[in-house]
This record gives sequence, C-alpha cells and structure tokens, in this order.
Amino acid sequence: MFGKINNFFKEVKFELKKVVFPSRDEVVGSTKVVVVLVLIVATFLGLIDLILSRLIGIIVR
Repeated sequence: MFGKINNFFKEVKFELKKVVFPSRDEVVGSTKVVVVLVLIVATFLGLIDLILSRLIGIIVR
C-alpha cells in the first residue's frame, strides 16, 4: 500500500516538472484583459436592464 502511495507522489513530482508557469507579465496582462472584459459586460448588462425595466414600466402604466 505504501508503495502505491510513494509511486503516486513520484508521478506527481514528475508531472509538476513538466508544468510551465506563466511569467508575472503574462499574469498581469491576462488579469487586465479579464477586468476590462468584466467591466464591459457589466456595463452592457446594466444598460440592457435599465432599458428593459423602463420599457416594462411604461407598458404597465
């Protein structure tokens, strides 16, 4: 049983050596893209919500 556990951790260590982690500049750039896109989508959805709520308000009156 301990042999299987030991083998598992050896394989994990081996696989982690293959991982290529992004540089700080890549992470910062990706984060900026995500933040900008979230702001754009939030603004779009907010405007759609505002328009639809006013339209429904006019219809209900």
